[in-house]
Amino acid sequence: MAPRKVIITCAITGSVHTPSMSPYLPVTPDQIATDAIAAAEAGASILHLHARDPRDGRPTADPDVYMQFLPRIKQATDAVINITTGGSSLMTLDQRLAAPLRAEPEMCSLNMGSMNFALFPMLDKPREWQQEWEPKLLEATRDTIFKNTFADMEGVLERLGKGCGTRFEFECYDVGHLYSLAHFRDRGLVSGPLFIQFVLGILGGIGADPDNLVHMKRIADKLFGDSYQFSVLAAGRNQMPLISIAAAMGGNVRVGLEDLYDGRQLAKSNADQVRRIRGILDGLSLEVATPTEARDMLALKGGDRVAF
Repeated sequence: MAPRKVIITCAITGSVHTPSMSPYLPVTPDQIATDAIAAAEAGASILHLHARDPRDGRPTADPDVYMQFLPRIKQATDAVINITTGGSSLMTLDQRLAAPLRAEPEMCSLNMGSMNFALFPMLDKPREWQQEWEPKLLEATRDTIFKNTFADMEGVLERLGKGCGTRFEFECYDVGHLYSLAHFRDRGLVSGPLFIQFVLGILGGIGADPDNLVHMKRIADKLFGDSYQFSVLAAGRNQMPLISIAAAMGGNVRVGLEDLYDGRQLAKSNADQVRRIRGILDGLSLEVATPTEARDMLALKGGDRVAF
């Protein structure tokens, strides 16, 4: 029997962490492109991309900033480019969709419900802030709802899915999000093979521990049978242990500097995280999916049909 193929997604920068938290966090378009290309060369078949304001590192939804790195990544790699529609809980939906609608990528993330997405506990660790906006952004999440209503999700599925041929990484932060996805499946608004990302460890969502991972997998099996692929990411120091468990359970994995920690210490590069999980997968007698194999597994439209 041939070894099972595992998709490695690498989330290059995200919008959760701030530049003061790590000297390794890529924030400029050049840094994001360089890190993304290196992650693809290390074995990531999907690159999950956010943008940062190159002046101060804050999250941005500006399509012009995305276009400073998207074409460069596409020219240098065959990796699947996956653009966030989450962006930040402080952005409007129209802001979050501006870059994906311009780029028409093969894949986008889609958060499967409104939630408390709390980052303010990061303020508890003393640090010297480089930018005035950093503690203010974290504190703002204490009284902010990350809005992803059913109307919002329907609009994303219509405008990006139907309108652009984009497929989705459905980000599920709790069990109820799986039932919301099943609702859209039952209405015929999404179809398989679904790619579901179990997101564990965000305050406001399900906790990062093996029992919760097993529970999410059990409910997904109940709802979707064999018509889905799942992947896992976990916040903080839980990342590598839980994605290793996920791989052993038949899943795919997500690493990257969107989550800063590589076990007990700060991760130094996206490519290093990809190489580390590749070693674990090799130890489990699993093979890493190429971008072409990932496209086949997820029924993607192909990199020649994007708008950049």
